[in-house]
Amino acid sequence: MATPVTTATAAATAAPTRSYAGPMVLMTCLFFLFGAVTNFNDVLMPYLKDVCQLTDFQSTAVQSAFFGAYFLMSLPAGFVLKKLGYQRGIVVGLLVMAGGALLFIPAANSREFALFLTALAVLGAGITVLQVAANPYVSVLGPARGAAARVSVVGVANNFGGSLSPLVGALVLFGGSVALKARLAALPLAERLSQESQLVKGPYLGLAAFLVVLAAVFFFLKLPDIDSIPEEQAEEARPLAAARQSALSFPHLVLGIGAIFVYVGVEVGLGSFLIRYGESQGIQHLSGFTQSLVRGLNVATNFVGVLFGQSPSPIDTTAGFTKAVGAVLVSSYWFGSLVGRVVGIPLLLRFHNRALLVAVCAAGVALVGASVLSQGETALWLIVLCGLCNSIMWPVIFPLAITGLGHFTKQGSSYLIMAIVGGALLPPLMGFIATHGGGLRVAFAVPALCYAYLLYYAMSGYRVR
Repeated sequence: MATPVTTATAAATAAPTRSYAGPMVLMTCLFFLFGAVTNFNDVLMPYLKDVCQLTDFQSTAVQSAFFGAYFLMSLPAGFVLKKLGYQRGIVVGLLVMAGGALLFIPAANSREFALFLTALAVLGAGITVLQVAANPYVSVLGPARGAAARVSVVGVANNFGGSLSPLVGALVLFGGSVALKARLAALPLAERLSQESQLVKGPYLGLAAFLVVLAAVFFFLKLPDIDSIPEEQAEEARPLAAARQSALSFPHLVLGIGAIFVYVGVEVGLGSFLIRYGESQGIQHLSGFTQSLVRGLNVATNFVGVLFGQSPSPIDTTAGFTKAVGAVLVSSYWFGSLVGRVVGIPLLLRFHNRALLVAVCAAGVALVGASVLSQGETALWLIVLCGLCNSIMWPVIFPLAITGLGHFTKQGSSYLIMAIVGGALLPPLMGFIATHGGGLRVAFAVPALCYAYLLYYAMSGYRVR
């Protein structure tokens, strides 16, 4: 998922000769972490659906618990940062995340879905504190002329982490040796599910340990102190803002809040249901291209796993579509967003941003519509391509939505960040339709309608009134 950006004026508060390389490396690690933890949920959701024996609708509570924290914790996170400052706020966020990761241990032991959701909610609360702290911090961490480059770097790191974590999830949760799979399959259902529920312990124990170490680094390292973020207010925005009572008095902002809501919802929803969508296709034989991709990425992932002491775990591509194969496609979906972000930087500098937004929104409508009308791998790869469309949406929609807000800019920005809750609400809507309204093909009408709304915003809703 794209990470929020600040609307504050970028300004360096330290001496011009000071090097910000060390702090920038740490910030880049944080954004890599954001993407990795967030997109791991796309693999966790079908895993818990099986382990906890859930319906499609029930399994979407994974995303609701996690993304709901953005809505519930955004304002409290601001209060925490005001009291503690950015550096200590980051430490608190990391420790809260570590606590959420450790809750996966009792959740796995009990196989209670409610406890898994509690762990995800705590994890989401911690990452919300980090997001609120890290985004404005990056914007002022160095000279103003380099602010856009810094935001681009951490954005690419976010996408890179989000591309890798589904591969790790496939290795740990859906991988394993052929002998292990055969042994588990021979067990009674309750015993099999109990043993499979233990597979999630390793990743989250490792995550908790890494978070505690990272928190210690942030606690003891001396980072540049940023007392305040100056409010951005263009002179030409003053007359327009003076006549309004609040940020919500601007129709283009209200429509922009809706645009961020549906953008995050469609991005999360497509990634969350890609594995289930593949299973519903009944694919018995994979194409040569897909088999080669799966085997190639699996070799790379196994190599990394061996470095950490895990046994190689080849993915069987002869059995048609499996959850492990689907995890590779999920990774490809998020990798498309990474490629789109890298390619989009020069395109956004060369072409009109709104025209590019119109193009990718129209492509999103076409891709989802064509997927629903298609079968097999074609339907899946059309959804994977939507990752390219999603890549430039946040950096274009956000500036359009805050245009002309003047002294209401920060207020409007807070509303836009809270709109990330779309990732908590739209996937359950898709799950409800899939379970009670005609299956996954019908449910995919939701992201098609979301892209249609985004197309409307790009063509008309953005206009300042």
